[in-house]
Amino acid sequence: MKPLILVVEDEAALQQLLAYNLERAGFAVEQAYDADEARTLIAEQTPDLVLLDWMLPYMSGLELCRQLRRQPATANLPIIMLTARVEERDRLHGLDTGADDYVTKPFSIDELIARVRAVLRRIRPAFASEVLRFADLDMDLAAHRVSRGGREVHLSPTEFRLLRQLLESPGRVFSRNQLLDLVWGRDQDVELRTVDATIRRLRRALNAHGEPDLLRTVRATGYAVDYPTVPVSDHV
Repeated sequence: MKPLILVVEDEAALQQLLAYNLERAGFAVEQAYDADEARTLIAEQTPDLVLLDWMLPYMSGLELCRQLRRQPATANLPIIMLTARVEERDRLHGLDTGADDYVTKPFSIDELIARVRAVLRRIRPAFASEVLRFADLDMDLAAHRVSRGGREVHLSPTEFRLLRQLLESPGRVFSRNQLLDLVWGRDQDVELRTVDATIRRLRRALNAHGEPDLLRTVRATGYAVDYPTVPVSDHV
Protein backbone atom coordinates (compact mmCIF):
# COMPACT_ATOMS: atom_id res chain seq x y z
CA MET A 1 0.00 0.00 0.00
CA LYS A 2 1.15 3.55 -0.67
CA PRO A 3 1.90 5.54 2.51
CA LEU A 4 -0.84 8.14 3.03
CA ILE A 5 0.33 11.73 3.53
CA LEU A 6 -2.05 14.41 4.83
CA VAL A 7 -1.00 17.87 3.61
CA VAL A 8 -2.40 20.65 5.82
CA GLU A 9 -1.66 23.95 4.03
CA ASP A 10 -3.94 26.95 3.45
CA GLU A 11 -2.02 28.36 0.47
CA ALA A 12 -3.79 26.73 -2.48
CA ALA A 13 -0.90 26.91 -4.96
CA LEU A 14 1.56 25.32 -2.53
CA GLN A 15 -1.03 22.75 -1.49
CA GLN A 16 -1.49 21.63 -5.09
CA LEU A 17 2.25 21.63 -5.76
CA LEU A 18 2.90 19.42 -2.72
CA ALA A 19 0.07 17.02 -3.58
CA TYR A 20 1.24 16.69 -7.20
CA ASN A 21 4.86 15.97 -6.31
CA LEU A 22 4.05 13.60 -3.44
CA GLU A 23 1.79 11.57 -5.71
CA ARG A 24 4.53 11.47 -8.37
CA ALA A 25 6.90 10.18 -5.67
CA GLY A 26 4.60 7.24 -4.93
CA PHE A 27 2.54 8.52 -1.99
CA ALA A 28 -1.22 8.70 -1.57
CA VAL A 29 -2.31 12.22 -0.58
CA GLU A 30 -5.18 13.80 1.36
CA GLN A 31 -5.53 17.58 1.48
CA ALA A 32 -6.79 19.92 4.20
CA TYR A 33 -6.78 23.72 4.23
CA ASP A 34 -7.27 24.32 7.97
CA ALA A 35 -7.07 22.54 11.32
CA ASP A 36 -10.77 21.60 11.51
CA GLU A 37 -10.68 19.93 8.10
CA ALA A 38 -7.46 18.15 9.07
CA ARG A 39 -8.98 16.78 12.28
CA THR A 40 -12.03 15.51 10.38
CA LEU A 41 -9.86 13.69 7.82
CA ILE A 42 -7.62 12.20 10.51
CA ALA A 43 -10.68 10.90 12.39
CA GLU A 44 -11.95 9.25 9.19
CA GLN A 45 -8.63 7.70 8.21
CA THR A 46 -5.39 8.09 10.13
CA PRO A 47 -2.61 9.07 7.69
CA ASP A 48 0.91 7.68 7.87
CA LEU A 49 2.37 11.18 8.11
CA VAL A 50 1.13 14.79 8.31
CA LEU A 51 2.78 17.74 6.55
CA LEU A 52 1.55 20.58 8.71
CA ASP A 53 1.87 24.30 7.98
CA TRP A 54 2.62 26.38 11.08
CA MET A 55 0.50 29.38 10.02
CA LEU A 56 -3.08 28.22 9.43
CA PRO A 57 -6.32 30.23 9.68
CA TYR A 58 -8.41 29.97 12.89
CA MET A 59 -5.99 27.58 14.62
CA SER A 60 -2.22 27.40 14.13
CA GLY A 61 -0.49 24.23 13.00
CA LEU A 62 1.46 24.37 16.25
CA GLU A 63 -1.74 24.15 18.31
CA LEU A 64 -3.07 21.35 16.09
CA CYS A 65 0.19 19.47 16.66
CA ARG A 66 -0.28 19.88 20.43
CA GLN A 67 -3.83 18.56 20.25
CA LEU A 68 -2.84 15.54 18.17
CA ARG A 69 -0.06 14.69 20.62
CA ARG A 70 -2.51 14.79 23.55
CA GLN A 71 -4.86 12.22 21.97
CA PRO A 72 -3.90 8.53 22.35
CA ALA A 73 -4.97 7.66 18.78
CA THR A 74 -2.63 10.26 17.25
CA ALA A 75 0.06 10.62 19.94
CA ASN A 76 2.61 8.87 17.74
CA LEU A 77 1.41 10.17 14.37
CA PRO A 78 4.47 11.38 12.38
CA ILE A 79 4.31 15.16 11.83
CA ILE A 80 6.59 17.42 9.76
CA MET A 81 6.07 21.15 10.32
CA LEU A 82 6.28 23.56 7.37
CA THR A 83 7.03 27.17 8.21
CA ALA A 84 8.54 30.43 7.05
CA ARG A 85 9.99 30.96 10.54
CA VAL A 86 13.76 30.54 10.30
CA GLU A 87 14.92 31.40 13.83
CA GLU A 88 16.43 28.51 15.77
CA ARG A 89 14.16 29.18 18.75
CA ASP A 90 11.13 28.73 16.48
CA ARG A 91 12.48 25.45 15.16
CA LEU A 92 13.12 24.21 18.68
CA HIS A 93 9.65 25.35 19.75
CA GLY A 94 8.10 23.34 16.92
CA LEU A 95 10.10 20.24 17.82
CA ASP A 96 9.30 20.64 21.53
CA THR A 97 5.61 20.70 20.63
CA GLY A 98 5.99 17.20 19.23
CA ALA A 99 6.85 17.59 15.55
CA ASP A 100 9.19 14.90 14.20
CA ASP A 101 10.89 17.27 11.76
CA TYR A 102 10.82 20.92 10.73
CA VAL A 103 11.20 22.30 7.18
CA THR A 104 11.54 26.03 6.48
CA LYS A 105 10.07 27.80 3.45
CA PRO A 106 11.13 28.14 0.73
CA PHE A 107 12.26 24.53 0.42
CA SER A 108 13.29 22.11 -2.27
CA ILE A 109 10.55 19.60 -3.16
CA ASP A 110 13.21 16.89 -3.46
CA GLU A 111 14.52 17.70 0.01
CA LEU A 112 11.03 17.66 1.48
CA ILE A 113 10.25 14.26 -0.05
CA ALA A 114 13.57 12.95 1.27
CA ARG A 115 12.61 14.23 4.75
CA VAL A 116 9.21 12.52 4.47
CA ARG A 117 10.84 9.22 3.55
CA ALA A 118 13.41 9.56 6.33
CA VAL A 119 10.73 10.13 8.98
CA LEU A 120 8.67 7.20 7.69
CA ARG A 121 11.72 4.93 7.73
CA ARG A 122 12.56 5.95 11.27
CA ILE A 123 9.07 5.77 12.72
CA ARG A 124 7.40 3.18 10.47
CA PRO A 125 10.15 0.67 9.59
CA ALA A 126 7.71 -1.35 7.51
CA PHE A 127 7.96 1.27 4.75
CA ALA A 128 11.74 0.75 4.49
CA SER A 129 11.66 -3.03 4.28
CA GLU A 130 10.80 -5.40 1.47
CA VAL A 131 9.88 -8.09 4.00
CA LEU A 132 7.10 -7.57 6.56
CA ARG A 133 7.25 -9.87 9.59
CA PHE A 134 4.89 -10.50 12.47
CA ALA A 135 5.20 -13.52 14.77
CA ASP A 136 5.86 -16.48 12.41
CA LEU A 137 4.27 -14.69 9.42
CA ASP A 138 6.54 -13.33 6.64
CA MET A 139 5.50 -11.29 3.60
CA ASP A 140 8.13 -10.79 0.89
CA LEU A 141 6.97 -7.73 -1.05
CA ALA A 142 9.56 -8.10 -3.81
CA ALA A 143 8.81 -11.76 -4.51
CA HIS A 144 5.09 -11.34 -3.74
CA ARG A 145 5.16 -14.37 -1.40
CA VAL A 146 3.75 -15.10 2.03
CA SER A 147 4.90 -17.81 4.43
CA ARG A 148 3.77 -18.94 7.87
CA GLY A 149 6.33 -20.81 9.96
CA GLY A 150 8.23 -21.62 6.76
CA ARG A 151 5.07 -22.92 5.03
CA GLU A 152 4.16 -21.07 1.83
CA VAL A 153 0.72 -19.47 1.96
CA HIS A 154 -1.09 -19.03 -1.36
CA LEU A 155 -3.17 -15.85 -1.53
CA SER A 156 -5.17 -14.07 -4.20
CA PRO A 157 -4.01 -10.56 -5.19
CA THR A 158 -6.79 -8.98 -3.09
CA GLU A 159 -5.97 -11.16 -0.06
CA PHE A 160 -2.29 -10.21 -0.45
CA ARG A 161 -3.11 -6.47 -0.53
CA LEU A 162 -5.39 -6.80 2.49
CA LEU A 163 -2.79 -8.69 4.52
CA ARG A 164 -0.10 -6.18 3.55
CA GLN A 165 -2.25 -3.28 4.74
CA LEU A 166 -2.73 -4.95 8.12
CA LEU A 167 0.91 -6.04 8.44
CA GLU A 168 2.24 -2.53 7.83
CA SER A 169 0.59 -1.39 11.08
CA PRO A 170 0.47 -4.36 13.51
CA GLY A 171 -2.02 -3.85 16.32
CA ARG A 172 -3.84 -1.02 14.56
CA VAL A 173 -7.53 -1.67 13.99
CA PHE A 174 -8.75 -0.72 10.51
CA SER A 175 -12.46 -0.20 9.99
CA ARG A 176 -14.20 -1.95 7.13
CA ASN A 177 -14.65 1.38 5.34
CA GLN A 178 -10.95 2.15 5.69
CA LEU A 179 -10.02 -1.25 4.27
CA LEU A 180 -12.43 -0.80 1.36
CA ASP A 181 -10.72 2.49 0.48
CA LEU A 182 -7.15 1.27 1.01
CA VAL A 183 -7.40 -2.19 -0.56
CA TRP A 184 -10.18 -2.01 -3.13
CA GLY A 185 -10.05 1.73 -3.88
CA ARG A 186 -12.59 4.47 -3.35
CA ASP A 187 -13.90 4.28 -6.89
CA GLN A 188 -14.82 0.60 -6.66
CA ASP A 189 -18.44 -0.34 -6.03
CA VAL A 190 -17.77 -2.93 -3.32
CA GLU A 191 -19.96 -3.74 -0.31
CA LEU A 192 -18.71 -3.85 3.29
CA ARG A 193 -19.44 -7.58 3.53
CA THR A 194 -16.79 -8.14 0.86
CA VAL A 195 -14.19 -7.19 3.49
CA ASP A 196 -15.60 -9.79 5.90
CA ALA A 197 -15.60 -12.48 3.19
CA THR A 198 -12.00 -11.71 2.23
CA ILE A 199 -10.93 -11.81 5.90
CA ARG A 200 -12.54 -15.25 6.22
CA ARG A 201 -10.60 -16.56 3.21
CA LEU A 202 -7.39 -14.97 4.45
CA ARG A 203 -7.88 -16.49 7.91
CA ARG A 204 -8.39 -19.97 6.43
CA ALA A 205 -5.23 -19.67 4.33
CA LEU A 206 -3.07 -18.41 7.21
CA ASN A 207 -4.37 -20.94 9.74
CA ALA A 208 -4.62 -23.97 7.42
CA HIS A 209 -2.36 -26.06 9.69
CA GLY A 210 -4.03 -25.07 12.94
CA GLU A 211 -1.73 -22.12 13.71
CA PRO A 212 -2.79 -19.44 16.24
CA ASP A 213 -5.03 -16.84 14.62
CA LEU A 214 -3.19 -13.55 14.03
CA LEU A 215 -6.22 -11.74 12.57
CA ARG A 216 -8.11 -9.97 15.36
CA THR A 217 -11.75 -9.04 14.87
CA VAL A 218 -13.08 -6.06 16.81
CA ARG A 219 -16.85 -6.31 16.93
CA ALA A 220 -18.70 -3.59 15.00
CA THR A 221 -15.37 -1.92 14.23
CA GLY A 222 -12.91 -3.79 12.01
CA TYR A 223 -9.75 -5.89 11.90
CA ALA A 224 -6.10 -5.92 12.90
CA VAL A 225 -3.04 -8.15 12.77
CA ASP A 226 -2.32 -8.90 16.41
CA TYR A 227 -1.39 -11.64 18.84
CA PRO A 228 -4.38 -13.85 19.71
CA THR A 229 -6.45 -12.23 22.47
CA VAL A 230 -10.07 -12.98 21.58
CA PRO A 231 -12.09 -16.21 21.62
CA VAL A 232 -12.92 -18.03 18.40
CA SER A 233 -16.59 -17.10 18.79
CA ASP A 234 -15.69 -13.46 18.10
CA HIS A 235 -14.36 -14.27 14.64
CA VAL A 236 -16.22 -13.53 11.44
